[in-house]
Amino acid sequence: MTLAAESAITHYGPDDFLDAEEFERRLRKVGAERYHNLHPFHKLLHSGGCSHAQVQAWVLNRFYYQSRIPLKDAALLSRAEDLDLRREWRQRIEDHDGHAGNAGGIERWFVLAEAVGLKRDYVASTDGILPATKFAVEAYVRFVRDKSLLEAVASSLTELFAPKIHEERIAGLLEHYDFANDRTIAYFTNRLNEAPKDVKFGLAYVIREARNREQQEQVIAALRFKTDVLWAQLDALYHAYVSPGHIPPGAFVPDGHTGETHHRVGRSSGEVS
Repeated sequence: MTLAAESAITHYGPDDFLDAEEFERRLRKVGAERYHNLHPFHKLLHSGGCSHAQVQAWVLNRFYYQSRIPLKDAALLSRAEDLDLRREWRQRIEDHDGHAGNAGGIERWFVLAEAVGLKRDYVASTDGILPATKFAVEAYVRFVRDKSLLEAVASSLTELFAPKIHEERIAGLLEHYDFANDRTIAYFTNRLNEAPKDVKFGLAYVIREARNREQQEQVIAALRFKTDVLWAQLDALYHAYVSPGHIPPGAFVPDGHTGETHHRVGRSSGEVS
């Protein structure tokens, strides 16, 4: 390490430790400044400004993220020696993969994909996913696998901000898009019930287990990293399907793609009207 790098490292003392209230405030500040509800693509989507092609591209690419959540959670579980942590965290895998009596988040996402006119087999294949989406999502899985367990848990804390974006999304989709109904947007309504429990556990865990200021800063940095992962996915969508509209080779190309006209999707048939 160079002298310049060493001088850039902040050394904290015992008096620098953040109390629980201030620590949580700084975590929430990350969301207020960096969460992807602030991204232009989401503002376009929630206001009804997305074309049918752009909605399809969002649903398809977001599936890649949804499909990898159980994999990153399994990676975390494989490293957790604490029984209580494993008991709590494995529920997240069931929430997404499903179990008896619960179709699961991935199945609900397939329902949404079919409603916007995407074939289930095509979505499941992950063919057509933007390269930047893959890079961002795989970076998240690697982060959870390779970083400390504390940082891995902390990276999930974007759930602190998720209920607000789900509420905005539910209202916006129902108001502006004919494909939206209780069945097709069930993924988001279910997360309104699942996320608060996940948030309560994850937040309590990092507040308890970050035992010095350096670890607290690692937690904050892990949360910033996760907001970057989410933001990067929307940057890729915006660049490919909104402006300037450069779809990379091999990525999804919607039929009659213009990136401009807002086509509505039939509520009953799921076909473009």
